[in-house]
Amino acid sequence: MHGMSYRKETEVAILIAKEAGQLLIERLSQKRTIKHKATLSIVTDADHASEAHIIQTLRREFPDHDIMSEETATQLTGAPYCWIIDPLDGTTNYAHNYPSFCVSIALAEQMQPVVGVVYHPMMHELFVAERGRGARLNDAPIRVSSISTLDDALLATGFPYDRRERPDYYLKFYREFMIRTQGLRRAGAAAIDLAYVACGRYDGFWEFGLSPWDVAAAMLLITEAGGTVTDFNGNPARLDDQRILATNGHLHQPMIEVIKNAETHD
Repeated sequence: MHGMSYRKETEVAILIAKEAGQLLIERLSQKRTIKHKATLSIVTDADHASEAHIIQTLRREFPDHDIMSEETATQLTGAPYCWIIDPLDGTTNYAHNYPSFCVSIALAEQMQPVVGVVYHPMMHELFVAERGRGARLNDAPIRVSSISTLDDALLATGFPYDRRERPDYYLKFYREFMIRTQGLRRAGAAAIDLAYVACGRYDGFWEFGLSPWDVAAAMLLITEAGGTVTDFNGNPARLDDQRILATNGHLHQPMIEVIKNAETHD
């Protein structure tokens, strides 16, 4: 299956990611309805509009595929192919007109990503990967960075929804990386952060509490761009891993060691 082409699936994913991104931008200046799913987890009417458009198109084009999406309760049939969608990653940014949000669409075969599309509409940046065929940004091939020491590294992270309950725990990891790196960024959209690792803007990324729709497309971008994605112990990442570590490869072991150090450090 490694050399199999998913050209139609990729073309459809690109088309609907762009359409959904345009829909999000058109709604950005309009009054929005914002609902709280939990204390720090919100959903907007734009999330729902983007999702409805994506799902409608996928159901029409691929009626026998499963669909897993952030905002809709998903009934999986066990079909070999499953679309994994985040119709608006960075909802809090979007709700505040902060221009860092994206649409993430992945196709998984037996829960292994084979197509990944991340579209950052405010930057007109389209990241695309197909298994075994490399990763691209606006049609130009991308590679992870060659930075080999944490001293020279720019890393990204995010804080999960339970951060008010466990602030000291998450800040331990932030502190350990802060004192060892050139810089840390926390922009609030995991799929964009991971896409930036794939194209070499960030050298590494770690985060707790992620969901399959946050990572499915971007995990493929990183591996196809020559990077490494695992859990915090270095085991190959699965879509249901909530702790994701993604690097250019060179920084993987050093980052695992820092995480282990933080975990045991009071």
